[in-house]
Amino acid sequence: MSGPVVAAVDCGTASTRLLVARRRADGTLETLERLMTLTRLGAGTGATGRLDRQAIGRTVEVLGRYREVMDVHRVDQVRATATSAARDAANADELFVPAEAALGAPLELLDASEEGRLSFRGATAGLDPADGPFLVFDIGGGSTEFAVGTLEAEGVVSVDVGCVRTTEAYLEHDPPWASELSAAISVVEAHLEDVARDLPTAREARLAIGLAGTVSTVAAVEIGLATYDRDRIHHFRLTRAAAEDVFRTLATEPLADRVHNPGLDPGRADVIVGGCCALVATMRFFDLDEVLVSESDILDGLALSLVDRV
Repeated sequence: MSGPVVAAVDCGTASTRLLVARRRADGTLETLERLMTLTRLGAGTGATGRLDRQAIGRTVEVLGRYREVMDVHRVDQVRATATSAARDAANADELFVPAEAALGAPLELLDASEEGRLSFRGATAGLDPADGPFLVFDIGGGSTEFAVGTLEAEGVVSVDVGCVRTTEAYLEHDPPWASELSAAISVVEAHLEDVARDLPTAREARLAIGLAGTVSTVAAVEIGLATYDRDRIHHFRLTRAAAEDVFRTLATEPLADRVHNPGLDPGRADVIVGGCCALVATMRFFDLDEVLVSESDILDGLALSLVDRV
């Protein structure tokens, strides 16, 4: 007998995403639908401390469309969350009230620790624990979560580094000046010092796993994917040399040229260099020869948290 159909929704700083899934008999998830829309909920939040009304409108509109998808699949349970952008905003209620109306389910504000734990669970669910301990890092739009553990996250640290936040704060020119890139990487490195202090077991991990749009995009550009192919990106091993090469290419191109790179969603082209700063700085700091790219992430963790309740 098939398990319940569940839906997980993540309202992130850069994108709003949906996973509709069903639990298999072995406890794993069967994906029925996985959608991503760039909504830029956190655009400008770093400077103003508030969510932009147009960004809220874009996000709520997408949530309404996702509700229609959930209805088609006759979803039994929903867990919807908001993360960094909403945590930082003084007017988060302006998102939560219409979001709940659009979804027909409450929007939950995740703290950074729970975000990291859910991301860790989603990323490691299909891996052999013998390959651990794992270092999972999730580069979002406004924050990056680091989690270490084997069967579960034993420690989580979140830092205010992300593709949108870094771009808005440091990368002013097109293409960015070398001094801007250097400043951005230096700031990331300072945050990574905090990670290493508060999460000392991070350096002991046997396998590093990278999540979210920046990591997936760099992998897709390295592969040269003309169209998105989850099967080719998921569990792709991205070497540090390859990440550095993609970073150099994207950082030295003006936006008008950068958008033409196969594997790069044009809607992400203006913030990908900021994300690359976080990625390459992390790989350098922790001396990672390679990163396992995972397309299973917080959405999968949220969905698994729902099927646990059944």
